[in-house]
Order: sequence, then C-alpha cells, then structure tokens
Amino acid sequence: MEFVQEKRRDVIVVGGGSAGSVVAARLSEDAETDVLVLEAGRMDSLWDLYVHMPAAFSFPIGNKHYDWQYESDPEPEMNDRRIYHARGKVVGGSSSINGMIFQRGNPLDYEKWADSEGMQDWDYAHCLPYFNRMETALAADDDDPRRGHNGPLKLTRGPAQSPLFQAFFRSVKEAGYTLTNDVNGYRQEGFAPFDRNIVGGTRQSAARAYLHPALKRENLELRTRAFTRRVLFEGTKAVGVEYEWKGQTRRVYADKVILSGGAINTPQLLQLSGVGPSDLLKEHGIDVVSALPGVGANLQDHLEVYVQYNVTKPVSIMPALKMWKRPFIGAQWLFAKKGPVSSSHFEAGGFARSNDNEAYPNLMFHFLPAAIRYDGTTSGAAHGFQFHVGPMYSDARGHVRITSTDPHAKPSMLFNYLSTEQDKREWVEAIRVARELLDTDAMREYTDGEISPGPSVQTDEEILEWVRNDGETALHPSCTAKLGPSSDEMAVVDPKSMQVHGTEGLYVVDASVMPGITNGNIYAPTIMIAEKASDLIAGRQPLAPNNAPFYRANSDMPLYAEGEEAKDHTEAPRGGI
Repeated sequence: MEFVQEKRRDVIVVGGGSAGSVVAARLSEDAETDVLVLEAGRMDSLWDLYVHMPAAFSFPIGNKHYDWQYESDPEPEMNDRRIYHARGKVVGGSSSINGMIFQRGNPLDYEKWADSEGMQDWDYAHCLPYFNRMETALAADDDDPRRGHNGPLKLTRGPAQSPLFQAFFRSVKEAGYTLTNDVNGYRQEGFAPFDRNIVGGTRQSAARAYLHPALKRENLELRTRAFTRRVLFEGTKAVGVEYEWKGQTRRVYADKVILSGGAINTPQLLQLSGVGPSDLLKEHGIDVVSALPGVGANLQDHLEVYVQYNVTKPVSIMPALKMWKRPFIGAQWLFAKKGPVSSSHFEAGGFARSNDNEAYPNLMFHFLPAAIRYDGTTSGAAHGFQFHVGPMYSDARGHVRITSTDPHAKPSMLFNYLSTEQDKREWVEAIRVARELLDTDAMREYTDGEISPGPSVQTDEEILEWVRNDGETALHPSCTAKLGPSSDEMAVVDPKSMQVHGTEGLYVVDASVMPGITNGNIYAPTIMIAEKASDLIAGRQPLAPNNAPFYRANSDMPLYAEGEEAKDHTEAPRGGI
C-alpha cells in the first residue's frame, strides 16, 4: 500500500475531544512546538444547533453524524441486554453532546488514587490547582481557594428557581438531608444547584473553551474527519500515526504521539498498534510492541435509572417539549439565547451516602423538572419530574477488546453491570434513598405518585429486576489504561510522565487513565487530568499543591470497603477535616 507522506510534526494529538482539546491548546502555547490534531468526527460549527443549544443534547445521541454509536456485549446480569453507549464523534468529543453537568468528584476520590504506589502526586492537593486553573466559576465565592476564577472554561450555576426545584430543596431538608453551598467546593455531600458548562444560554464545550481560541496560532492545526488507523513504531518508539483523510491513507511522523480518544477508542487503538494483552494481540496476528495486560481492562462506568413522578400542577417543563412549540422556543433561543432550550435543565441535585458505613457519598442524584429519557422519550404524563440516580463506586469491572484488525470494526465491550453483591446492595439502597428524599409533604404538594418504577416494585429482588430491565449508562466509561508505576502489572500509563509503559514517545491523556472512577460526571476530572498531563508532557514544573481543607463526615472511617486491598486509614487524609 502506498502512503501519502506529510511533513514531520513535534506532537500529534489523536482525538479532538475533551482531553485532546486541552492538550493541544496547552502544548501549542509554546510557539516552537508544532501540533497536529486528528479528529475522526465532524466540525462543531457554530450553526450546528444540536451541539450548541443546551436542551438539544438528546438529538445527537444515536445520530451517526455525531455519535460513535457503541453498545456493550450482552450484559449477563442485565437480562442479556446490550447497553447503548453514546460517544461524541465531533470536535469537542462528548463535551459537545453531553448534559453539561460539571462535577469534580469528591476530594477523597483523589486520596484513594494517591494511596497506590507511585501515585502520590495525584492526591487532591496536587489535583486541585489544575481544577482551579481550568475554570472560571462565575457563581463561586471570589475568595474560595478551592475554585478557579481565571480559567478558559466558564461555568454558571443552575438557577433552579422553578416551583419543582424549590419543592425539591424543601423535600431534601424534610427528609433529614443537608443542603450545601457548592458541591465542587468545601463540602460535596449534600444537595444544591449544580455548576454547568453553559454560558449565555449556549453550551461551552472543551473545544470552544480551549481548542478554537488556540487555532489562531500558526503552530496548531486541526484536521476533522481524519480517522487514525494505528500508531507507527520503530522498535518500541512511537514515531507517528497512520490515518485516513480525504480518501487517502496517510502517514505523519512526530516526536510525540498523544492518544486522547477516550476510554473506548484509546485502548482499541493501542491494541491495534501492538500495545496490550499479548494473548489478544497474538490471536489477531498483531506483533507485540509492549505486552500490557491492563490495556482495555479495568473498565468502569456509572449505571443509572430514572425514578419518575407524576405532577398534579402545571409547573414542569413538559409542555415546552410539545412538537408544535418547537419553532417558537427555537426562535427564542436563536435570536436571544433565552427560553426553555437555553438550559439542559440538569440544574440541581446532590450527593448522599447510601448507609452510615460509607466514608463519603456513594450516590449521585440529578433532579429534572420533566419525566423524559436521554433519547427524548417521555413518560406520557402531562407534567412530571424525575431523579437520575445510581451508585458511584461499583466494584464491577469490565473490558474493551478488539475483535478484528480492521480499525473500523467496533470493539467488544463488557461492563459487567450488577455482577457483584456490593453492586446489587447499593442499587437497592439507592432506590430506597431516592424514595425517602421524595416521600415528603413538600413533594406531595405537587405529585400524586410514582410513575416509574411504580408502587408495585418494593422488594429487593423487584428493585433489582427493574434495574436490570430499565437501567442505562450515565455515559461515564473510564479506567481502561490506568495510571500506575511499571511495578503494577495492570498499569498502562506512567503517572509522572503520561508515557505508555514499555514505549517511548507514546502518551495517553483522557478518561482511560483514571485508576478508579470518580464520584459524579467525569468530564471535569478528565479536563483536570489533561491540564496536569500537559505540564508533565511539556516538561514544565507542575503547579504547587493546594492544601485547602475539605469536608469529610467521619475521619476515622476507612476509605475502602472491607476486603479491598489498601493501606490502613486511621487518620483523616491530607486536607480533610
């Protein structure tokens, strides 16, 4: 096969999504560094309403022009259902099609990361400066050392002013739970309006915050609809990539190749390129460059359900969803960036512990003043609301594996949802907590009952069967090329350099490098990782740690469940009080 040869670059970034946008922007700040970004999807053009109109986020999901359209293998504990997984196939990646909820995770997530050998520089104190660097938190207190005020990613806070949101907050208090000022600040545990990636009624993706402002630089180039087939190696040194663009198969060489395709694409591309489990590679006749059994292993995600209620008063946003109203509310947004479609309506929610034995919140709740699924299917009620709820720390583990040497063939994915006793127990607890939060006088003023799962679902087994049949992914795949030292057999990426073990010049920067999934939506942690990784790859001095204190309910409680391998935690972790 003949290849079109291109000029050499300093850096190739494979993937113009959430992490790739950050890495490309930060590395190209050095005018002497020539950066090429290869994005397989389309451009996120400003005229594209599906991308930029906040309430339109459900339309790209399932659309082949915006979505990779993945699905899992039949899940054994989900009645053999295949679970659909949308992933952004557009500049900005999934940050261009997600629900725009901004959650950092709990500080103790990063303390757990740092508890492993070689991971000390990934504790909360070392991650916090990068969370702050990336954001301008418009609703945060100006003197809060835990929030950023000058970063490229602007955040607003959901107003959550409608009668249903206000009843929700009263209900939380009536049920005995706590309101908090800022779930991304001192205290995550509790309920509050949420930060979101919406400014001036428009989505602010990673591409719009980072990549597009940087594209004016002469040393940064973005190519869309550029599909990367494999990484090119000379021995164990990555020297470039082979990709398809404008009907040609091309090769471009560089000193550094950075994979930012996400937790599905990145392990697939590594395996296709000879980096991964040796048995899998040999099965497909691929020469082994670096035998790393952790590539594609350790797959983690958040499963969620919708607990839906009927509303007896005309206070939900359901009427705005009617087809005949769409031209009017669309015009309102188009000309004034206002109205019902200027919000994703995920404006509030919170974090709670499913039982008193949890060290910190293991459940997340999104409150939505409508009863509607991600695909736009409504409950049929004239008015309704729903909770999105699910456990945050399932101990189920899955995998991503190539099924062919054809780079266009989708990989096998198995998440193993509901496959452990912990997972099942926490799911039963999650539904019971959700019902407890809503079984109050405050909510009874607006609702006459639960639509889904409904009053017939009460026992543990009935709840689990409902989850098996109704559960959907929260779209947070992660951890398939985890950070860790080379002494960890399952580690893939060096935590001090972001370089792939057993190789030179090959780096991974995206959600796949998480050692464990964080508490909440994973977009913000992914941007933080990319910010920190940019300094490590560029050889810049990392930002100094920020030891601002954070809330912890019980400093004597271990971070790990009984039976997990971990050091003893008998004292409050760094910064915790």
